[in-house]
Amino acid sequence: MIHSILADKATRLYLVLGGFFVANALIAEMIGVKLFQLETLLGLTKADFTLLGQPHLSFVLSVGVLPWPIVFIMTDVVNDYYGVRGVRFLTLLTTGLIAFAFVVMYFAIHMPAEQGWWTGSSAAQGVPDMQAAFAAIFGQGMNIILGSLAAFVIGQFVDALSFRGIKRITGDRRIWLRATGSTLISQLIDSVVVTYMAFWVLKDWSFALCTALVLTAYAYKFIVALLSTPLVYLVHAGVERYLGTERAQAMRQAALRGRDEQ
Repeated sequence: MIHSILADKATRLYLVLGGFFVANALIAEMIGVKLFQLETLLGLTKADFTLLGQPHLSFVLSVGVLPWPIVFIMTDVVNDYYGVRGVRFLTLLTTGLIAFAFVVMYFAIHMPAEQGWWTGSSAAQGVPDMQAAFAAIFGQGMNIILGSLAAFVIGQFVDALSFRGIKRITGDRRIWLRATGSTLISQLIDSVVVTYMAFWVLKDWSFALCTALVLTAYAYKFIVALLSTPLVYLVHAGVERYLGTERAQAMRQAALRGRDEQ
């Protein structure tokens, strides 16, 4: 039976898309502890502006934003061919796997470290205590964990529903509108939820500061979402070629009519 399941192109495609979806979401959570300066990356002078009364702001972002365009492209493609139900399954599966990963990392951090060679093995590279470095990198605060998980779930559901809503209005045309439009909406929700929950609710940062951080982060995500639009068309073209035009169209129509909800 497994051979007949894997022989189905639509099933194999869902596994591949889901694999990229899960992998990139997990990677984003793991690497998100590092911050980078966007202006430096672009070779520009570091910004220094005031927003909502918050001085000396610049575009400091988590490197976790780097894989997220792939997650949202996968979300839109899955939604287009497998419907909201397909997105919902991947979202809940990924949320469970991310939570599981954090639990494993908690136990890994608290395992007794080898006190001989390993602890000081990277002293020459500027890391005198590997255990402290390991805990600092993988031991994200509970506020970050809860905020990011809540933002992921809510953002994905908003993306899926807004995508389907736009598609029902425009039909099977204007891929750019439903893909980019739903991403812009969900990225705003994602930025709001993770920032307010992690830092305003759980860390008691000021509302003005959190709002300023939301706006600067969303400005980056807005631009990246627009620049990622050609990738959506590229992935769709690959899917159409793999499935065949007739089957791909039938799957899109089934998802549009809501058969995914049955």
